[in-house]
Amino acid sequence: MYEKDGEQYYIVDEHVHIWDGRASNHKNVHGKQFIDCFYDYHRNLSPEQEVWDYDTYTYYGSERFMKDVFEDGYVDHAIFQATLLSDFYKNGFGQTEEAFGLAQRHPDKLTYNHAYDPRNGEAGLEQLRRDAERMNLKGVKLYTAEWNGDSRGYKLDEPWSRRYLEECLKLGIKNIHVHKGPTIRPLDRDAFDVADIDKVATDYLDLNFIVEHVGLPRLEDFCWIATQESNVFGGLAVAMPFIHARPRYFAQIIGELLYWLGEDKILFASDYALWTPKWLVERFVDFQIPEDMPEYAPITVAQKKKILGLNAAALYDLDVPRQLRLPATSGAGVR
Repeated sequence: MYEKDGEQYYIVDEHVHIWDGRASNHKNVHGKQFIDCFYDYHRNLSPEQEVWDYDTYTYYGSERFMKDVFEDGYVDHAIFQATLLSDFYKNGFGQTEEAFGLAQRHPDKLTYNHAYDPRNGEAGLEQLRRDAERMNLKGVKLYTAEWNGDSRGYKLDEPWSRRYLEECLKLGIKNIHVHKGPTIRPLDRDAFDVADIDKVATDYLDLNFIVEHVGLPRLEDFCWIATQESNVFGGLAVAMPFIHARPRYFAQIIGELLYWLGEDKILFASDYALWTPKWLVERFVDFQIPEDMPEYAPITVAQKKKILGLNAAALYDLDVPRQLRLPATSGAGVR
């Protein structure tokens, strides 16, 4: 929980990781390219005092994770989003068993979302069923640009992908998180295009599609889709650090999202350990649209409370303490 100026904010970080980008885990040169690109994002968009050394960044482990996210970072609940990248890393990039084990030990603080790849066909479907039962999955994280043998990406509306989405419905997995944002070397930018969200959101109204990174650099395309699809949400991972590096650009991003999507469909995310939640939460609570950008309305405290935690809490049925909820007159969201 974060408190400032007499206001208390319930914080849900809906996009966190424990990864292993060390050289010992690289399967090929692409493993190094990927973690190096991750580190460039971290180094170039963070305040100087928040930049980690490279070796710590490649693997930080559970203890550092718990301290940065919960002890120092004000977070009440966080959601692991798995990133497999098994073509690049011997034991996968995201440390799925370590993250899942941590979530089992701290169910009040952590939710674990696993991943699947529809290109794995029937065998992958059976694995999804086993994972859903063992992990009690409420959500999954999809990486449409991930490499799989000769394939360098897939679309959500392809036949096999639809089979998996239909299986998610049967299994009660309602929250489909999809990386649709900036590319990461060596992945292909076009494989992250947002257009396929439009098709599956229309066809699967009982699923929530959380578009991670709000489609950047395709913000306009994403907004036009999300404004007409009631089950499309925007995750602010990667957008958030621009609050420091390019504050006017961040004002444009959040201003457009509030105009098109509205305050109930935007979710805070740090993308830890790309960035730590502490400084992002502090900066966002203090942030206001510049006066010389009158095309965007000022951001209210109630809107910030929804974005920082209450919207994600509603998607995941989290029990928000009564004193941290909004009054019944504040509209949708957790009340």
